[in-house]
Amino acid sequence: MLVATLALPALGAAALALLPARADRPARLLATAVAAVTLVPIVVLAFAHHATWVADTPESSAIRPWAEVKWSWVPALHLDFHLGVDGVSYPLVALTGLLTLLCCAYTIWRVPEGGSARTLLALLLVLEAGILGTFLALDLVLFFLFFEVVLLPMYAVIAGWGGDQRRAAARKFVLYTLFGSVLLLLGVFTVADKAGTGDLVTLTGGHGLSRGTQYAAFALFAVAFAVKAPLWPLHTWLPDAHTQAPTVGSVILAGVLLKMGTYGLIRVGVGVAPLGAHWAAPVLGILAAAAILAGALICLRQTELKRLIAYSSVGHMGFVLLGIATLTATGIQAALLGNVAHGLITGLLFFLAGAIKDRAHTGELAELGGLRETAPRLAGVLGFAAIASLGLPGLAGFWGEAFAVVAAVRRGGGLWMTLAVLAAIGGALTAAYFLRLLRKVTHGPAATPVPAGIAGAEWFAWAPLVALTLAVGLVPALVLVATEAPVLALTGAFR
Repeated sequence: MLVATLALPALGAAALALLPARADRPARLLATAVAAVTLVPIVVLAFAHHATWVADTPESSAIRPWAEVKWSWVPALHLDFHLGVDGVSYPLVALTGLLTLLCCAYTIWRVPEGGSARTLLALLLVLEAGILGTFLALDLVLFFLFFEVVLLPMYAVIAGWGGDQRRAAARKFVLYTLFGSVLLLLGVFTVADKAGTGDLVTLTGGHGLSRGTQYAAFALFAVAFAVKAPLWPLHTWLPDAHTQAPTVGSVILAGVLLKMGTYGLIRVGVGVAPLGAHWAAPVLGILAAAAILAGALICLRQTELKRLIAYSSVGHMGFVLLGIATLTATGIQAALLGNVAHGLITGLLFFLAGAIKDRAHTGELAELGGLRETAPRLAGVLGFAAIASLGLPGLAGFWGEAFAVVAAVRRGGGLWMTLAVLAAIGGALTAAYFLRLLRKVTHGPAATPVPAGIAGAEWFAWAPLVALTLAVGLVPALVLVATEAPVLALTGAFR
């Protein structure tokens, strides 16, 4: 099932590349079918949940994945093709499969201008394979390779099907992420050279790495993953990329590609270099609080719909970073839940932003208005997504942000209490800018006529995200039920 999860989208992309250029609609149907079939092994993997992370010895922790594949890859360098899934990675694996299916299905109805649907969908399937591989890899070198697979396809999606400034935005995305990739590669080989292995099973808990090595490795990993997440102040590529990307590109970018950074910080940064994580935790906490406040204040000044949603990700990722920085079980579980909630809600928001721009032919807030009068159903779904993103209790966005603050309070001390207060203020500002967004877009006189109808393909793309946002908000155990043991194994190094 692990191999099938990666092979199906890769084979689907190859099949699309072999189709003739005129086979546009068959390509869209084939890509959607491949994305749907890829969900089958992902669902089957959920039923393989029969083991958890446990401690091998009192000094170190090791992974016990639900399912695992390990083949010798480069014996001379002790590199293995090692895949596995557990409670930390599975929610993001499932989210990746779902969002890819929704994006492929969405293109059956609407293809962005700029190129053929066949090429766009092949790129989306390559992106899916790379993102899934990142979440499943249990070897550092393999993790790095999958981490890099997504770079050029996302560049091509933005540059080929984006807005007027798409090429500049795509170049900025590549330059920033290449900078992070260089640091990640240095960190990977620093750890692999000192430990004699790149196996994340063995490396979890530090595996005898010296304090200095862990400090250096964590510093390299932290900056590399901060660029990908992106975390303040390395976030400046994100608004341009989101604003210029086509709707499906923005959904994949916000929904799962950003999570590669925060997932890597947990799995690789905290897991491999716990002493480095403990050393850097106060700095990470300060940067997290700064990201929460900066993201909210910038959003209050935004005048364009997609840029506002893009900058909101900076604040939401700040809450995820704050949870990780506490290095507590509560904080890391809050981060894991925040990752999933952000993927669901922000994916929905970008679908809606695309729908509004397609109808009104503008994303300027000053030119929108009166949506509840001209398109009440669209306004209703937008209102649901906005209040979910601002953290209303009972919806998915609440738990991760609330318990990141709780984890900081429980960490104790003047610094962490101050960071908790600042994060709570940032949460209030989040409510302010989303309510401002709704006031400008859904209320007031109708500024630009917006067709009221909603296509069946749009409902197909939005409905699962609405349902899961509500389900995770009411029953967060859907995400957290399998994370307790692996999170305790990660945080055991700090006790």
